[in-house]
Amino acid sequence: MRKNIVLIGGTHGIGHAIVTQLASDNNIFIASRNNEGIENLDVKHIPFDTTKDDLDAGQFPDEIHGFVFCPGSINLKPFKMMGLDSFEQDMHLNFFSLVRVLKTLMPKMTDSASMVFFSTVAVTSGMPFHTSVSASKGAIEGFAKSLAAEYAPKLRVNVVAPSLVDTPLSSRLLNNDKKREAMAERHPLKRVGTPEDIANIAVFLLSDDSSWMTGQIIGVDGGLSTLNVN
Repeated sequence: MRKNIVLIGGTHGIGHAIVTQLASDNNIFIASRNNEGIENLDVKHIPFDTTKDDLDAGQFPDEIHGFVFCPGSINLKPFKMMGLDSFEQDMHLNFFSLVRVLKTLMPKMTDSASMVFFSTVAVTSGMPFHTSVSASKGAIEGFAKSLAAEYAPKLRVNVVAPSLVDTPLSSRLLNNDKKREAMAERHPLKRVGTPEDIANIAVFLLSDDSSWMTGQIIGVDGGLSTLNVN
């Protein structure tokens, strides 16, 4: 059966890698600011800016079998240099926008629907300069576990917590060979992640192969969160 899968975001990086894997066998609905990068894919694009627009539920199918929320930020600064507005912006983009979208789409989720959110390795492994992004992503993790408990067994909710992934969002952290080598060395597996690394687990979580998984925070981080081999 072809599933109806909704992605908020999905034109770049991890989201695009997920869409590429799913598009041929599923009905994909992408709500994002533009359709750059997906023009040649068999998907439905819905113009939507998660920071300011209200989602129109009528543009989505009556039954949603899978949901992925892709928007996120990498706002890395010393705490003393961050104003309250920085924390508010990260919280609105990463967390409150997710809540707003789900308030609109939850009535359309079918029995056994699977939802996938994204966090960061920095939530469980304290890292300097990550106070704002860790706070907002940590909110997602707590929210996901409570949501999974509240809607079990009807819905499944899981979170993927990556380390650094080579996407446009992280380009300034990987914009020369020295930076890339240094970032790779931090990880036990000695490389940064690729969008496909993260898409693989997201696609698995959307599939029936993961039907006995819910409320999980899954680290896909090159071993960074659990191993100390340096």
